[in-house]
Amino acid sequence: MHAAPSAPAEPTSADRRRWARYLVEERAEAHIYQQLAQRRDGEEREILLELAAAEGRHEAHWLALLGGEPTRLPRPGLRSRVLGWMAGRFGSIFVLALAQSAEARSPYDGDADATPAMRADEKIHFEVVRGLAARGRRQLSGSFRAAVFGANDGLVSNLALVLGIGATGVGGGFVLFSGIAGLLAGALSMGAGEFVSVRSQRELLEATEENGHGDAAASDLDLDENELALVYRARGMDAEESLGRARRVVSAAKAGLAQRRTGPLLIPGDAGDEHEIIGKAWPAAVSSFLLFASGAIVPVLPWIFGMEGMSAIILALVLVGIALVGTGATVGVLSGGPPLRRGLRQLAIGFGAAAVTYALGLLFHVGVA
Repeated sequence: MHAAPSAPAEPTSADRRRWARYLVEERAEAHIYQQLAQRRDGEEREILLELAAAEGRHEAHWLALLGGEPTRLPRPGLRSRVLGWMAGRFGSIFVLALAQSAEARSPYDGDADATPAMRADEKIHFEVVRGLAARGRRQLSGSFRAAVFGANDGLVSNLALVLGIGATGVGGGFVLFSGIAGLLAGALSMGAGEFVSVRSQRELLEATEENGHGDAAASDLDLDENELALVYRARGMDAEESLGRARRVVSAAKAGLAQRRTGPLLIPGDAGDEHEIIGKAWPAAVSSFLLFASGAIVPVLPWIFGMEGMSAIILALVLVGIALVGTGATVGVLSGGPPLRRGLRQLAIGFGAAAVTYALGLLFHVGVA
């Protein structure tokens, strides 16, 4: 004789509060994706609207468990409110990067009231948002890399310079002059170096791109199309793909059709993507110059406003510390890493360099008032 199945347990007040919290968070996430979709078009807009619709399905699940719309609901979490505010006003890669971090921490993995499909959805949402964010990262990565590098280099190098000079005991005017000179020298060097670096990289990539000579000569080939296939294999295609491409080109050429270049012959993700990632020389150089200068001016500010001695050094450390944590955290958000850890890493590197030059300045103390 089989025992009768037990009735489902009555939900506790804690269960209902948890479900209500999930409900408002799903609505908040759907709103974020809808706001982002309003600032996109084409495929990206469709993807974001599909994500919003999926969050709506999750919302319906929690509503069913709650037995309908509750009379009172909690407010969404601070992260969701901030993301919603930013999505409505900016719709930028920064919002997508933050949304990616949020999707990475699904609360459903350890909750028996969430369905397996919902848990799977959250993992897929993370990958979708990461893919969308990756598009923006590729567009930003060239100039952004130069900007972050320039700002941090300015902060660290000029802090080390003014602290090292200040520790020798020279007057505040000399420290200020050294800081301004370091700012200009470093900014000009960074700008020039970034321009040469990016231009050289782009020229190197351009030298590796195909020029269509093989396709143009196809109609005159008196050998089998395998000869042309070697060209494509040398460019990175596999043997089967190269042979298929060669056959199409030779067949069309012998039929008298005009050949038009319809896209790069390199494998996807080669030079075309690398050009996009590297960026352009002038924007990278200008970004490096301005960002180095904006970073290098920070440690000089106390001396600009007439401060001297230990009070100026302490204020410079505080200002630069805030800036280093801020830039490190920003890089962490955009790269999908932990912002606080990235910020503290930048702080440790910057203060470590400053400590070395400060100790060197103390060693060569000249005792000038």
